[in-house]
Amino acid sequence: MRALLLLASIVVLVDTSFYAAITPLLPDLTEEFGLSKSGAGILAAAYPIGTFVGGLPGGYMAARVGVKPTVLLGLALMTVASVAFAFANTVLMLDLARFVQGVGGAASWAGAMAWIAGAAPKEQRGQMIGTAMGAAIAGALFGPVIGVAADLTSYALVFCTVGVVGVGLMIWTLKTPAAKPLGDGSMKGLLGALKNREVRTGLLVVTVPGLLFGTLSVLGPLRMDELGAASIAIGATWLLAAGFEAIVSPLAGRFSDRRGRLAPLLGGLIGGMITFAILPWPNTALTLAIVIVIGSPVIGLLWAPAMAMLSDGADHVGLEQGLAFGLMNLTWATGQSIGDIGGARLGEAAGDEVAYLVLSAICLVTFVVLKTRSSASDRVPLHPAGVRAGAE
Repeated sequence: MRALLLLASIVVLVDTSFYAAITPLLPDLTEEFGLSKSGAGILAAAYPIGTFVGGLPGGYMAARVGVKPTVLLGLALMTVASVAFAFANTVLMLDLARFVQGVGGAASWAGAMAWIAGAAPKEQRGQMIGTAMGAAIAGALFGPVIGVAADLTSYALVFCTVGVVGVGLMIWTLKTPAAKPLGDGSMKGLLGALKNREVRTGLLVVTVPGLLFGTLSVLGPLRMDELGAASIAIGATWLLAAGFEAIVSPLAGRFSDRRGRLAPLLGGLIGGMITFAILPWPNTALTLAIVIVIGSPVIGLLWAPAMAMLSDGADHVGLEQGLAFGLMNLTWATGQSIGDIGGARLGEAAGDEVAYLVLSAICLVTFVVLKTRSSASDRVPLHPAGVRAGAE
C-alpha cells in the first residue's frame, strides 16, 4: 500500500507541477503576447477545460479498462504536452499544450485516485486521499519553482525535463500490480450514484476550491505584478502557500476519518469566505502575499474530506471508484475553468474586488446549505468513514 501511495502521489505531484508552473510566467506571457486579463484567464483555463473534456472519459476508462492503463495514458499525454509547451511560440500553441495536459491530467488523476481509494482501508481513506492531495499540492508548490526556473533559463530545458520524468513514471507504473475493476462502471450506475447525498455533496464542495483557486491563480499574480513584485516573488508566494496547504491536506483527511467529513468542510468554507473578503484590500505586494499564504491552506481544508465523502458515497451505491473520480474531475474542472475565465473576466470588467467578494458570498451560501442539510438530517449524518449514511 505504501509503494502504491508513493507512486500515485508522485503522479499527481508531477501533473500539478506542470499545471502550476504557469503562475509566475503569466505576467511575462501576458506582456509578450499582448494578452488582456481575459486572454490570460483563457491560457490559465486551458488545462481545466482539458480536464473537463477528459473527465468522464478518463473515469470511464479507469472503471472499464483499469486504473493502470488510465494512468499510463495520462502520463503519456502529460509528457507530450510538456515538450509541446517547451517549444510553443504562439498563444494558440500554449493553449493547446495546456489543454492536452488537462486531458491527460483527467486520466492520471482518475486512475491514481481510484487506485488509492480502491486499495485503502475505509477507515483510512480520508488520510490516504489527503496524503495524495498533499503531494498534489506539493506539486502546486513546486510548479512555480519550475516556472521561475524556465523564466531564468529556458522553457526547452525545464519542460523537456518534465517530459523525461513523465517517461520514468510510465515505466514505474508498468511495473506496479493493479486490481481489476469490480464495481459498477456503467453510465447508468453513474447517473444512479447522483441520487446519493454523499456523492452530490462531495461533488458540490470540490467545485468551490476550484472556483476560488482558479480566480486567485489569475488575478493574484497579475495584481502582485501591478504592485511591483518580480516573478521570483510571485513564485515564492505560491510556493509558501502550497507548502502550508500540503501540510494541512493529510491532516484534514485524517481528521475527517475520525470525526466526520462535515467539520473540516465547514471550516474550509468559512476560511474561504474570510480570505476572499480580505483579498480586495491589500495595496502592497507584501500584504497581498501574506493574505494568499495564510488563506490558501485554510481553503485547502476542503479537498480531502470532499473527495473522501465522494468515495464513501460511491462505495455505498456500488459505483466503481474510477467513475467517481471522473465525476470529481468534471466538477473540479468546471469550477476551475469558471474561476480562471469568469473570475478574470469579472475582474477586468468590474474590478478584482467584485470578483473576490462574489466568491466570498459563494462560500457563505455553500456553508449555509451544508449546515442546513446537516441540521435537517441529524438522523442520517455526514459520517465518519465506515459508518453507513444512506442514499437519498
